[in-house]
Amino acid sequence: MTMCASTLNTAAEIHVAVGVLRDARGRFLLTQRRVDSHQGGLWEFPGGKVEAGETLTEALRRELREELGVTVLEHRALLEIRHDYGDKQVLLDVHEVLHYDGQPRALENQPMRWVASQSLDSYAFPEANAPIVEALRAK
Repeated sequence: MTMCASTLNTAAEIHVAVGVLRDARGRFLLTQRRVDSHQGGLWEFPGGKVEAGETLTEALRRELREELGVTVLEHRALLEIRHDYGDKQVLLDVHEVLHYDGQPRALENQPMRWVASQSLDSYAFPEANAPIVEALRAK
């Protein structure tokens, strides 16, 4: 039996819920990955792994509550990105967070910044984030 590469990648794929938050000035929230993590030191949009038995919405709400202390009230799909880093394959389910309750703060002691769309190119992102940055610059 022959398996294609995409079938092999799907089995090891890490499903990630990603939230794009924008403030009243139109800036986007970025957090920096821990240096000792995969793609460490790079900037990203907040989120994390979808756990077994969890819906995407549940994962997005849990991750943003744990990382930033906010409650997601309304969100909508922006992009779905599959990327193969060689050592890891990811599926990024990217959602715009339209409304949330609370003031974002770095609960995991990660560096955090609000960044204007025209300044996103000044930050180093994991390769899988390139389509997100491109989509946000177009808005």
